Amino acid sequence: MIGFKAKFRLATIVVLSIGIALVAIYDLLKPISNGCTMTYMYPTYIPISAPKSLSSSKYGLYLYHEGWKQIDFDEHLKQLNGVPVLFIPGNGGSYKQVRSLAAESDRAYQGGPPEPMLYQEASLMFEGLEIDETNIPILNQYARRLDWFAVDLEGEHSAMDGQVLEEHTEYVVHAINRILDQYKESQDARVKEGAVASGSLPNSVILVGHSMGGFVARAAVVHPNLRKSAVETILTLSAPHQSPPLALQPSLGHYFEYINQEWRKGYEVQNSRTGAQLSRVIVISISGGGNDYQIRSRLESLDGIVPTTHGFMISSMGVKNVWLSMEHQVILWCNQLVVQVSHTLLSLVDPETGHPTSGPRKRLAIFTKMLQSGMPGSLSGRSDFHQQSPRLPLLKGRNFFGSVRKNITACPSKIRWSDEGLERDLYIKTPTVTILAMDGRRRWLDIKELGSDGRTNFVLVTNLLPCYGVRLHLWPEKGTSMSNSPLSKRVVEVTSRIVQVPSGPAPRQIEPGSQTEQPPPSAVFWLDPKDMHGFRFLTISVAPSPTVSGRPPPAASMAVGQFFNPEEGRKEFSPKSLLLSVFSQKDIFIKEDHPIVMNITFSINLGLLPATVSLETTGCGIKKSGLPVEEAGDMNSGRLCKLRCFPPVALTWDPASGLNIFPNLNSRTIEVDSSPALWSSTQGSEQSNVLLLVDPHCSYKTSAAVSLTASARRFMLLYNSQIVGFSFSVVFFALMRQANAWELGFPVPSLLSAVESNLRMPLPFLSLAISPVLIALFYSYLSSKSLPSVGSFFVVSMICYLIANGTVIVLVLTTLILSHLVARIHVFFKTRWRWWILDLSTSFFSFKVTRVINANPSLATSLLAIVLVYFVHPALGLLILVFSHVLCCHHALCSFLTASSEARAEDLFGFGSGIKKIESEVGLPVDDHSSSSPDSTRSYGDTQLEMFHHRHGLLILDLLCLLMFLPSLVAWLERLSMSHNFPWLLDSMLCMGIILHGICNSKPEFNVFFQIPGTRGYEIRQGFVYMIAGYCCYLWGLDLAPYKAFYAIAAIGVVSFIFRIMERRNRNSRKHSHRH
Repeated sequence: MIGFKAKFRLATIVVLSIGIALVAIYDLLKPISNGCTMTYMYPTYIPISAPKSLSSSKYGLYLYHEGWKQIDFDEHLKQLNGVPVLFIPGNGGSYKQVRSLAAESDRAYQGGPPEPMLYQEASLMFEGLEIDETNIPILNQYARRLDWFAVDLEGEHSAMDGQVLEEHTEYVVHAINRILDQYKESQDARVKEGAVASGSLPNSVILVGHSMGGFVARAAVVHPNLRKSAVETILTLSAPHQSPPLALQPSLGHYFEYINQEWRKGYEVQNSRTGAQLSRVIVISISGGGNDYQIRSRLESLDGIVPTTHGFMISSMGVKNVWLSMEHQVILWCNQLVVQVSHTLLSLVDPETGHPTSGPRKRLAIFTKMLQSGMPGSLSGRSDFHQQSPRLPLLKGRNFFGSVRKNITACPSKIRWSDEGLERDLYIKTPTVTILAMDGRRRWLDIKELGSDGRTNFVLVTNLLPCYGVRLHLWPEKGTSMSNSPLSKRVVEVTSRIVQVPSGPAPRQIEPGSQTEQPPPSAVFWLDPKDMHGFRFLTISVAPSPTVSGRPPPAASMAVGQFFNPEEGRKEFSPKSLLLSVFSQKDIFIKEDHPIVMNITFSINLGLLPATVSLETTGCGIKKSGLPVEEAGDMNSGRLCKLRCFPPVALTWDPASGLNIFPNLNSRTIEVDSSPALWSSTQGSEQSNVLLLVDPHCSYKTSAAVSLTASARRFMLLYNSQIVGFSFSVVFFALMRQANAWELGFPVPSLLSAVESNLRMPLPFLSLAISPVLIALFYSYLSSKSLPSVGSFFVVSMICYLIANGTVIVLVLTTLILSHLVARIHVFFKTRWRWWILDLSTSFFSFKVTRVINANPSLATSLLAIVLVYFVHPALGLLILVFSHVLCCHHALCSFLTASSEARAEDLFGFGSGIKKIESEVGLPVDDHSSSSPDSTRSYGDTQLEMFHHRHGLLILDLLCLLMFLPSLVAWLERLSMSHNFPWLLDSMLCMGIILHGICNSKPEFNVFFQIPGTRGYEIRQGFVYMIAGYCCYLWGLDLAPYKAFYAIAAIGVVSFIFRIMERRNRNSRKHSHRH
């Protein structure tokens, strides 16, 4: 019996697990505000005929046309001469999802490139070769339109089944070849009608894949049937690359590993076919950020698959002109992102050839320039969290000397305003400079004087456009005119170092001439000591305010700059304060005249514990405002501060999710889509840094409170695969305890009691829960892999292990309650209508087929299950195995309940002998030494109870396997009406091993796993094997590959089957020798 402490321990774990799950579900169901604008279109889908030789006729290929007028499909195909782009939908997606991208691409082609912004562009440099941005042409008109094709994959769920994923890959390869053939057919048709062939035919197709379609695009590139150089550019939207979103099915996980291994080998061995093909392929992965609950940024990363010279991953929050996190499906129609992607793909077209740029590095430079913000490069090394992204090879350590100086460009001559247009110069004597209007003045800042006392960095935040509204120069000495000497010798213009940041809506002016609220900043300019070395002065020139006749002047302009000491702006939220903030928020007060840049450190990663950060203005120097005292006292303090203080901006940077910018920060939950505390995480990922750009004239109260609902959601999304793997280890450890109890002659404990025993402190929990974590860390150390942060890795692993225990306990309790309920109902009716049931069972068991199955129940079960596994679907075979466990558990429990009933009930119905008869008919073991006496009856009941506990443990293990295959079964049922293919051999073989394990270890007396031939006493016991299997499942859970638990179960099943055959042969040979 389980005592009170054990029950309390189990109840606590169950409540913890259910509580976290319910809170996570609650947060997942809450609506998300993403800020995206809807995209509108007039779609037409033109079918592309497939050759008759194509075996898979259920899929289709379509060409998109934008326009409301009806067109002739054949004539439209004849005029096909653009750049082919193939859209691949994701899991359960439709080919019609291409409409947003295709429609905006058509509008972008007709409207032409957007006016170039003069903010700093993201730049990149490879080892030994610098990409000069001047080599990337600035286009006035795009060379050729994009022809958007889309594959119709019938809305199949490719994320649920590896075979579906492989079939999609094969069809995409056919579609790519078919698209290239269609261009040849279109040109031949035009020539046949008398047209002159102009231009060369395209020899490659740009692939754009959403969700699983992005992985299908990469899989198609390494497919042997793909034509050489048929794909050179891949753009994926919210696509998993590292592993499946739910790594449940073995064949699905194996296919991911195979494709990723082919890509790794392709880049390592360039002289092979795959290597030569991949050397020109560029892969860009765009993630949806924290709002994408289906695919996390960690899965979308290209690290370890595609080198930084051939691709990178970027979050939609860091995409230029987008700055938004979006849901999994929203990323397809979010107008801000769709427009940027359309212009990016059109920019790839070489104006000379009319085809995508052939050089992979130049294509990567175009993607970097069009998508990546200049922020990570410009803030490199400024604070602890501003480090270079491992996915994007940005320039490091920029200065204005040497070879890099040529990249600092001046403003275009057409928008340059001369010194004569400026009013008198202003000489700033304080470290902080404020600009409240376009006053046409130039401000001089003495770097040596203002940059003393540790104020070695300069930051300017503004809403003025570079070159159009503000210009900045570094001077080696004081000068009166920039024309006295050549620009390269006297002064360096650094206006192009201004970096764009997202800004909220500008404040409206109530009436002409009235004062408005401070507008939000839209740009940041940052100089560090290396940038200012060798210069004495920094000048900030503001353009004169434009006047428009009959209209009020424009909204307020602003610019605030400051020389500051980065160390003075560091604040920290400790782990204790963050955990306590769940109940009461933690406040940090920032006084006036503070640094303009505040670096707030969160000791616990915001990807694990998202925090709601509030920034409240508490003061803005009202007494120093210059207003009359009575007016300042009557005016609302908050409104006055809005007139004086610009809206704060928060920036975060994470190696996994990249740059995140939060404009107009008032009160917002800051969530970083990172992956801390994983086995693959690196040191330093346990904390997050938030950079706040705040007005130095104002004082603030900064508050942080951990969001409990968001934290629960993040935990379940990040570590669900880890919890699934740990669940297998929990069951294996429970089976180990049952096997050890049988070996030592003790009663077989229930699965619930075994799970509780493994949770006891210190020895069981230390050896089963903590030891695998230490083994994982030791393995990382020996293999020279990056070690995760030990503290967070250990804590998160323990929480996942406890949740896995809670999950198994809930599953065990559910099956126990159902088993007892059905068994008691069965026993109740059987004891009252015994003779009618016996007559019915006698007539049923008289059938020949029933007699054969009843004589060999294990053989019949295994044959039926294996046939279903190999020829129908593995889940159906596992279902038969689970059903056999259910029947055995039911009969054993019924026998126990009947045998343990009152003696008067047994004497009344004479059920003692009937039990054995019925149990022998269903193939359950019967104690030959039992009799009709009370003592022997109780012994028989105990035996049946032990049988129930043993088969119940196998039931839970095989039920977990069945649940792992349920998504694949759903995908198979959806495709059942179209066609039927045999299951993957890998899935079938593993499930056959699971069936052999369930059959060969169906009785607790099968406790010897393997015995070394020719020896006695050298046996490998079942308990030891279950412990090793539990450790393996634990480590596979840490590796986020829970499907590998099938390998452990199948291996045990195959070895057990071989040993049972050897054991039976030895028994038969001994019998034969005795006869002689």
